[in-house]
Amino acid sequence: MRYKIHMHVFAAQDAFFLARRTRKDSPHTTAAYQRDLSGVNTLLAETLSCPAEDLTVGHLTGANLRQAFGLFADTHAKSSVLRAWSTWNQFLTFCVAEDLIAGNPMGAVARPRTPALVPKPLRGEDTPEQLLTAAAEGARKGRDPWPERDVLVIALGLVAGLRSAEMRTLTLASVVGREGDRRLHVRGKGNRDRSVPIEPPMERIVEAYLASCKRRFPQGRFDRDSALLRDRHGEPIGRGGLEYLVKSCFRWAGLNDRVPTGANLHALRHTFATRLAEDGASASEIMALLGHASLATSQNYIEATARERRAAVASNRTYRALRDM
Repeated sequence: MRYKIHMHVFAAQDAFFLARRTRKDSPHTTAAYQRDLSGVNTLLAETLSCPAEDLTVGHLTGANLRQAFGLFADTHAKSSVLRAWSTWNQFLTFCVAEDLIAGNPMGAVARPRTPALVPKPLRGEDTPEQLLTAAAEGARKGRDPWPERDVLVIALGLVAGLRSAEMRTLTLASVVGREGDRRLHVRGKGNRDRSVPIEPPMERIVEAYLASCKRRFPQGRFDRDSALLRDRHGEPIGRGGLEYLVKSCFRWAGLNDRVPTGANLHALRHTFATRLAEDGASASEIMALLGHASLATSQNYIEATARERRAAVASNRTYRALRDM
């Protein structure tokens, strides 16, 4: 069989993205894939001393990719290297399927170990309640305070376990069901849909927020396809705006020291999952509510909770007396 090793890498990558269109990847996912491919393209070109646009599929050998990924690893975190490795593995698997190359050379490139998930919930037993209370009382001061929105965003993390991207894709039509039996229809990672029940107190928070939207934007559009979460101009809130909102809620509530490093908004989701585990939810229930792709990911919350309980028991001062007996 004659392989198309003289095809330019850029053309092969364009074909890869074209083939993925039916998967309906989110713009965020597509942009991440493009960054991973582009970053290693640049290092491959540097390794081979040629312009990136001159790279051909024939250049994608195990030795060349090992060298490029070594350079990539020098300036990127383990998680970034792992993600780039996965992206290139998918791209080269596509190249094999399209008869561009005989085999996938990524087997020759060492893959970083997948780091175990370490849940990062908010520290402090009553921290979630303090955060919600501070937000409802308008603790977050700024150019345009909007406590109804602050409470809704925090609640979407703490009692529904939503990711940032999931919050931003919610529309008015995402709130479904009869009064007293409502739920959120969520489009999650990998375009996996899930349904998250919400209780009457959460329904009231949603209603109070929507009422505040209509007061703020009397000429605004509020049909079923409209974004649920908005910025202060009435436009769909962006990723940066949402992250800033949550960070400033922590700061104004005086709870910065209870947020795990690097977690911020995601700490709300981890708190939701950890409390489910503490209250006896099974791994399959956590998986369904959080939209995990793997049961093992959900099981981590249960195992982490068990470790914390054992550590709490071991710290009991009475054990000192028992040890001396």
